[in-house]
Amino acid sequence: MSGPNGDPDISTDDGIINDDDEFGDQEYASINSMLDQINSYLDDLEERNDSLNGKLHELMESNRQARLEFRAQLLGSPTQEEDNQEEPQTAEEKPILPSKEDLNEEK
Repeated sequence: MSGPNGDPDISTDDGIINDDDEFGDQEYASINSMLDQINSYLDDLEERNDSLNGKLHELMESNRQARLEFRAQLLGSPTQEEDNQEEPQTAEEKPILPSKEDLNEEK
């Protein structure tokens, strides 16, 4: 007879594999309690992660809006609403901000 993983050298008759339940109800209750506690901690971590993710997205959007406003001030470009309507789709189409040297040359 083969073992549980198909090992031909191990059989249940050898006494190596013991299917007898050595744990009592109290041990199972304790393990279940620990698993419930771990599950609760994981749920809390997931909630915190979701909250942080939401805050990160808000911060990124705020940063994007601030950059658009700053760009509008530097370049005298159209208002924010017009800028959002005509926002470039690819990196090749995006306008390039002037470098510090370019700004100094204009003065």
